[in-house]
Amino acid sequence: MSRSSIITAGALDAALVLLFAVIGRLSHGETLAGLGVTYWPFLGGLTIGWLLLRAWRHPRNIVWTGLGVWIAAVVGGLLLRLASGQGVQLSFAIVTTIVLGVFLLGWRAIAVIVSRASRQRMPTAA
Repeated sequence: MSRSSIITAGALDAALVLLFAVIGRLSHGETLAGLGVTYWPFLGGLTIGWLLLRAWRHPRNIVWTGLGVWIAAVVGGLLLRLASGQGVQLSFAIVTTIVLGVFLLGWRAIAVIVSRASRQRMPTAA
């Protein structure tokens, strides 16, 4: 895996967590002025997941990297929210789990499908 692919994967994860925070704030009629307050706990959980799993080794892997990063982003994010005095209601935890799962596992699934499709189109050497 190239360095640019690893950076792209990490940036995509961070961007999707940011999108989650933006959608959440806007859906509750909040401004984007406080976006950092919503974003940082989940970015922290994501970062912890990347470090613990050494996600840079296989960033597109769905089963280990994807699942692990998703769980770390959700659990770490919710725990960091609690530790910083932000609220965590059950409905928020459920929505967080679903949305981040779709985002963090979804792009990896799409990457696998595209990769497989491109390999099937390539002619084999005779």
